[in-house]
Amino acid sequence: MDDCIFCRIARGEVGADIIDERPNAIAFRDVNPQAPVHVLIVPKQHIPQLKDLGPDRCEVLGDIFSLANDVAVSEGIGQTGYRIVCNIGEEAGQEVDHLHFHLLGGRFMKWPPG
Repeated sequence: MDDCIFCRIARGEVGADIIDERPNAIAFRDVNPQAPVHVLIVPKQHIPQLKDLGPDRCEVLGDIFSLANDVAVSEGIGQTGYRIVCNIGEEAGQEVDHLHFHLLGGRFMKWPPG
C-alpha cells in the first residue's frame, strides 16, 4: 500500500527516528511513547496483520525478533527486561493496518496489561 505510514517510513519517504534495520524489518521510536523505551519494529513489506504472515515469510519474523533483541541491548534494557506487544485488530488496539511490534521497557510493567 503506497499510502501506509509504516511503508513510507520503511522506504525513507517519511522521517522517523530510525534505530536499526535488517533486510526485512526496520525499528524506529514510537511518536507516542508509553514507556521510557518504546520502539516499533515493522516489516518493510506491507503485511496487514499476523494472519497475513504465511510460512513463506519466516525470514521476516526472524529479522523482526533479531532486530528486537539487538535494539533492546542497544537501548540498555536487554538485561533488565522488556515487553514485546503485537496488537491484532481494532479491539486489541491496532491503529495502523501494518503488522508491527511494540518493544517497551525502561520501567516496571504491570500484569495483566490494559
